[in-house]
Amino acid sequence: MLSFKTRNTTEAIGMTRQNPIRIELKDVIQISVASNRGIPNHPHLPALIYPKAVLPDTLPYQIKALYARNRWTKAWVYSLFDYHHYHYAAHEVLTVVGGTAMLQLGGELGLCKEVTSGDVVLLPAGFGHKLVDSTPDFSVVGAYPEGQEDIGYNRAGSDAAAEAQILIAATPLPDCDPIYGSGSLLEALWAGPQR
Repeated sequence: MLSFKTRNTTEAIGMTRQNPIRIELKDVIQISVASNRGIPNHPHLPALIYPKAVLPDTLPYQIKALYARNRWTKAWVYSLFDYHHYHYAAHEVLTVVGGTAMLQLGGELGLCKEVTSGDVVLLPAGFGHKLVDSTPDFSVVGAYPEGQEDIGYNRAGSDAAAEAQILIAATPLPDCDPIYGSGSLLEALWAGPQR
């Protein structure tokens, strides 16, 4: 953690000891949805939601620094598209840093889940996602595992869905959990189903 002095106080820059917040495996929301209506979803890996995994007032640059430490790259800050889409060559992390939203995960037959500041959504390659509704201040910090920067992007119903399924299944697991690093939740939840 970096620090600097201002007047007679030291202010910390970066993640505090309380951030990220450790959550239990039992608290992770796992979502599995079969391929539907042009969204392939992942054949083995569930989408994950880590509720309240970071403090709600965490700033985007702090999330980007956390991702970088855990080898998740190509970080960006934005909202989400309001149509079903997926990435066939990369897994994706989305940390909510502002507002609240309803996301549909897994395509038209997928589940709608509300997310709010501090929640983290992990999408395996191929998993459909769409913004259904949000507060005006909704934003996320997104990123992809190191080595998966060429994310491959398709909208629902793309003619390339069959080809994409081969690439989705071949997308390697990330080396680290984007929030907790090595040997943590993501490894426990994704390593078993794929191997």
